[in-house]
Amino acid sequence: MRGIKSSDFSFMQRGCGLALSPKPGRHGLARLLGLVAVLGLGACNNSPYPAGAERQNTMFYSFDERSPRYLDPTASYANPESAYTFQIYEPPYGYHYLKRPYTLIPKSAAAVVKPRYLDKAGQALPDDAPADQIAESVYDVKVLPGIRYQPHPAFAVDEQGKPRYLSLAPGQLGTKRSPLAFEHQGTRELVAEDFVYALKRHATTRIEAPVFAVFADYLIGLRDYAETIKREDAKLLTGLPKDVRDKPFLDFRQWPLAGASVLDKYTYRVRLKGKYPQWSYWMAMPFMAPVPWEADAFYAQPGMSENGLSLNQWPVGTGPYMMVDFVRDRRHVMKRNPNFRGEPYPCEGMPGDKEEGLLADCGKTMPFIDTLYVTIEKEKVSRKEKFRQGYLDVPEIERPEWGVDFRNDADDSDAVKKMFDERGFKFPLMTDISSWYMGFNMLDPVVGKGDTPEQQVKNRNLRQAIAIAIDWEEGYGRIFKSKGGVAAHGPVPPGLFGARDGQPGYFNPVTHQLVDGKVVRRPISDAQRLLAEAGYPGGRDAVSGKPLVLNYDYQRSLEPERKSENDWMVKQYAKLGLQLEVRATDFNQYQDKTLRGKHQIFWGGWLADYPDAENFLFLMYGPIGRSKHQGDNYANYDNPEYDALYRQLQALDDGPAKQALIDQMVTMVQQDSPWCFGYFPYGGLAFQQWVTNGKPSILIRDMAKYYKLDPQLRAARQAEWNAPVLWPMALLGLMLAALAWVARRSFKARETATARRVRLAPVPATKA
Repeated sequence: MRGIKSSDFSFMQRGCGLALSPKPGRHGLARLLGLVAVLGLGACNNSPYPAGAERQNTMFYSFDERSPRYLDPTASYANPESAYTFQIYEPPYGYHYLKRPYTLIPKSAAAVVKPRYLDKAGQALPDDAPADQIAESVYDVKVLPGIRYQPHPAFAVDEQGKPRYLSLAPGQLGTKRSPLAFEHQGTRELVAEDFVYALKRHATTRIEAPVFAVFADYLIGLRDYAETIKREDAKLLTGLPKDVRDKPFLDFRQWPLAGASVLDKYTYRVRLKGKYPQWSYWMAMPFMAPVPWEADAFYAQPGMSENGLSLNQWPVGTGPYMMVDFVRDRRHVMKRNPNFRGEPYPCEGMPGDKEEGLLADCGKTMPFIDTLYVTIEKEKVSRKEKFRQGYLDVPEIERPEWGVDFRNDADDSDAVKKMFDERGFKFPLMTDISSWYMGFNMLDPVVGKGDTPEQQVKNRNLRQAIAIAIDWEEGYGRIFKSKGGVAAHGPVPPGLFGARDGQPGYFNPVTHQLVDGKVVRRPISDAQRLLAEAGYPGGRDAVSGKPLVLNYDYQRSLEPERKSENDWMVKQYAKLGLQLEVRATDFNQYQDKTLRGKHQIFWGGWLADYPDAENFLFLMYGPIGRSKHQGDNYANYDNPEYDALYRQLQALDDGPAKQALIDQMVTMVQQDSPWCFGYFPYGGLAFQQWVTNGKPSILIRDMAKYYKLDPQLRAARQAEWNAPVLWPMALLGLMLAALAWVARRSFKARETATARRVRLAPVPATKA
């Protein structure tokens, strides 16, 4: 055995100090010592955060797969993005955190205003005037004085009051990749013009504007304004390469918009065509949040796009938090906005809220938490394990399934339930308004609408056959219970006015039937008959005899649990002899594919933006087709009759007329089947015992400012739950002692053998 040298080991920094790691190719003792070192790691601290982080007023949670694509409030409309936009931006309105049904409250506005109604002659109408008499709705919104933007270089001015950083020359930006890298930061007061500017930006040609079509239907002059912007933008871009990244500043202040105007410093007016009661709900979303023109001008400068500087990574808002660290696909950190005015925690709630401790912070100033620290976790298993260890305060801030998932874990194991109870995990549940479904791209020649009347009938039969075959009751009622819910018969979830789902005896006649007084799924033979009528008997083309292969565009990467769900879905299609090819992508790639219309069958979900059936029925409204208009109608369903009914629906208050329209629209999409109506999920959140004020909600997305945590309790529990395992250290000591004894014995044996050889060696003969 040769000697041991320090060069036989590399030193690796661990959470507990230095550990020895044997280099490849070394022999016995080196490997053995390496094993000993690994055993020693059993006693180490395995926290994924810097030392002492657990004692700071920081909330730790996670995101999966990819960083948000759009944090620009004009473009952002995806649930993962809402975890950031709602903490940073302040729309005019929000929702009361504790009250149910949901109640609008002012945020950046001074009050929730009622519209004034005018007839065609511009004369005032009473509040209860019939919708057909209302030519215009007028909203005069007052901004709360004294609100200030977060610190940002776009607002920085010099001693003469001139902007410091709005006229950067090419190359002057240098290597800066964060607004915080600029020496000077500034702010200014929020004014009415910022809200008007934000509304004008929906006519942009520069970025995706998903709700432009909806707004253009109502905001007076917006559609014409978009044509103006298109022409003016073309002038700005004349002579520049088509793929130029740094485009000249498109200053929307230069062109007036009839439907949005400033009355004074703190008041702006919005004018809508006809009556649209849902407009107040839109005013609680980031689409209506103020955008300062300075931010647009700042990010339009040379080099900004190349350095990742834009509103999509570095928002500029007035809300309680601001982005301070954006490491794509790795980490995002938001800190308390030092310019935020603070808000009082609510003092009113629902029965039971007081008993749950949800009113204990009545009147105290929010936000309570200093820092929101969000890191990527690609695997659900590791995310759940970090929560169990106490290293995630909540697994994910915006997803409503975690509480259900953990509760199912507890139901499946008494040991797990005991551990959850001992650790004081909190899993509040809710019944809220959301939906999961499978959709068909109606532009696709196979599963879509079809080019001829004959083909339209065949394609519809194919969609209906698939809708019957997918047994949602089995999949998300009995198998995937952690994501479970109630099978849907239409697009409108229970809990909203107009919903029929959940009412006794109600069902979708395309997929279900009444047998002995019970609603049951139609037999697979009905689906097989429809499939044959579609031209695919037994799942094969009746003309060519080739099997029908369909593509399923899934909007997430296939981690183990999602793979099992997709495997189950493949089996549902196999009932009909159909082959389903799963094409899984991350969410950003999925968005690109749908914008280009390259999807065929897709998985979709919708969390309510506002508590009205219109918010779900609009997902099949033709003018917001995904591939033609960049909207949220991912199925690209385009039915003029449905669209006409939808426009009527928008002007109606809750009542019999609205119910009749909803019933008619639901029946229409049941027959056309642009969706396979999936299920309405159960909802629930997961909190550590040191996190308080957690109340589940789909609609309330600015939840972070309400949360409160006890860092000292967290530190104590993390130390308790992750206490060092001492037996590896004892074993390490024994093994080191044994190694020392073996080494000493070996050394002595070698020394003894050498001495003997010296004494017994013959004396050389001397020459005579």
